Amino acid sequence: MDPTTQAFLAAIIGAVVAATAVLAWHVSDRQQRTLPTAAEPVVPAGVATVLSVLRSSAVVVDDSDVVLKASAPAYALGLVRGTRLVADDLAEQVRQVRRDGQIRETELVMQRPGVPARHVTARVAPLGSRLVLALVEDRTRERRVESVRRDFVANVSHELKTPVGAIRLLAEAMHEAADDPEAVKRFADRMLTESDRLTRLVQQIIELSRLQADDPLDAPSLVHLDDVLQIAVDTSKIDADAKRIQVIVGGTPDLQVFGNEEQVTAAVSNLVSNAVSYSDCDATVLVTTKAEEGSVEISVVDQGIGIPTRELDRIFERFYRVDPARHRSTGGTGLGLSIVKHVAATHGGEVRVWSAEGQGSTFTLTLPQHHGSARKQEESP
Repeated sequence: MDPTTQAFLAAIIGAVVAATAVLAWHVSDRQQRTLPTAAEPVVPAGVATVLSVLRSSAVVVDDSDVVLKASAPAYALGLVRGTRLVADDLAEQVRQVRRDGQIRETELVMQRPGVPARHVTARVAPLGSRLVLALVEDRTRERRVESVRRDFVANVSHELKTPVGAIRLLAEAMHEAADDPEAVKRFADRMLTESDRLTRLVQQIIELSRLQADDPLDAPSLVHLDDVLQIAVDTSKIDADAKRIQVIVGGTPDLQVFGNEEQVTAAVSNLVSNAVSYSDCDATVLVTTKAEEGSVEISVVDQGIGIPTRELDRIFERFYRVDPARHRSTGGTGLGLSIVKHVAATHGGEVRVWSAEGQGSTFTLTLPQHHGSARKQEESP
């Protein structure tokens, strides 16, 4: 074969090989394009629909710890920022569930700078092969209520133990001093004082237990504030006279409210009693009433020791006292202002306080006014 023919055949063979290579590349490229790729995790349609209306905090996380879907409460609670879980403890629970597929339930405390700690319960479960679902419930309020309940039980036990223990000691002292009439009389007077304190405490605990639900009144009746103020002032008259405190009643007469007369009287009596107890001798306590835009305001003004600003938010808590060392001398139970607060709530009103240390305090109880007939007429004999 001559050289020209050989060269021609080689060119033809090279062209065929090149064409075959190009064809093979195109076929391979087309096959690669048609091969199924790893699908991105997608939240099932039903789950996405449920999460959109769910009131609980719910989060769906993929295998890269990316949040694919979260309910609105989850954002409000601060669980999610962007596409990431903010709570490290919750993220660790999600990773553990992804590893072993076991459902986990735990309690967590979420703490962020400048935000009060939140107590939550989290239930984390696998959702398919690559997704994890976390359901979170905010239990902060339940924990707070439980803490208040424990404190209440502890405080009641302590408050009851004090007068009961004192009465027992005084009884033993009376037994030892049986031959000394003066000592027996002195101890008996002390026993009466402690028993009176115990009686007041038990009565206020019972009253507070009736009020603490803040339920609306079932059958409100007409309450004449003139009668309420008279009873409240008479209740504190002995203590006021002992300290030469003048209790003055003024303001608008013949005002009426709808409510429970016994509860309203208890609330006003507690305010007047506190004013007398925490005022110095020869002071004045002013009790006034006025109508204000469909409501009646009952204000009790004293010239007492006043309340520090930092304490104003806590004085309506049960058993809380601004000066724990002084309540023994005043005979207070620490429940009076709690009763006032709950009476205001059950009557659809409110209680406010203004106070300054060394200048006194002003407590204002606001109740809905009744626009009815004038002062009731006394029945003739």
